[in-house]
Amino acid sequence: MLAANGLAPSNFDASLGTIGGGNHFAELQRLQSIVEPSIFEAMDLSKDALYVLVHSGSRGLGEHILRGHQKHFGNGALKASSKEGENYLQQHNNAVKWARLNREIIASKFMTTLATKGRQILDVCHNCVLAATATIDNPATADKSETTDTSIWLHRKGAAPSDQGAVMIPGSRGTLSYLVIASGEQTENLATLAHGAGRKWKRSECRGKLEGRHTKESLKRTEIGGRVICEDRALLYEEAPQAYKDIDVVVSDLVDAGLIKVIATFAPVITYKTGAIRR
Repeated sequence: MLAANGLAPSNFDASLGTIGGGNHFAELQRLQSIVEPSIFEAMDLSKDALYVLVHSGSRGLGEHILRGHQKHFGNGALKASSKEGENYLQQHNNAVKWARLNREIIASKFMTTLATKGRQILDVCHNCVLAATATIDNPATADKSETTDTSIWLHRKGAAPSDQGAVMIPGSRGTLSYLVIASGEQTENLATLAHGAGRKWKRSECRGKLEGRHTKESLKRTEIGGRVICEDRALLYEEAPQAYKDIDVVVSDLVDAGLIKVIATFAPVITYKTGAIRR
């Protein structure tokens, strides 16, 4: 499987097909509403199907690469054309491939458990660096209407690309997720969108704010009818819907800014975080 995806074995391969902690999850969703029927149909989506949304990454491999860089270079930059720069970019690109394979395996496991099959609709990386072109004001002229294209390295951290097709923007396990497509000018935002609602509370604050008002069992069911599978008590509170910003406002702001069109919305049926913790 690794070789078929252009990957060599690594010390992290035992984690392939696992979700991880933090805000990572796999979710079974149902269609809630269709906002742009023509785009929905063009994507060959079904009104009656259930959908699997996977949010997971390279399971420590990417961080290992970063720590290796910091050990030798601190937080210093590398020239992309240097031997060290080329080596770093190769490791980075392998981690991106590894993460993509990880999501595929998670989705496959989910569907196997449900005795069904499916096809991949999209896969988006929201933590990576890539070569890009940016349009900037020409510093050589006082005329601000003149611009020039320049080559840059674009690092998206917790941000989704808008130039690679449709994007799913999830809120929390207790809110809708939005399937969107880029709209209008995308130069000022560097073809980049929010990849989710974003946290409202720090993880360290969540349990203290919620434990007196919500039991562990009450947090396993959401107000919109979804069920949460998470046997890590701390994580259950840290990732509670209340800890996140209002996804409706986040998406509405992107629409008002002319950056996206909403294609459809999806509601969580089952959100899987982690099963029983083995000691």
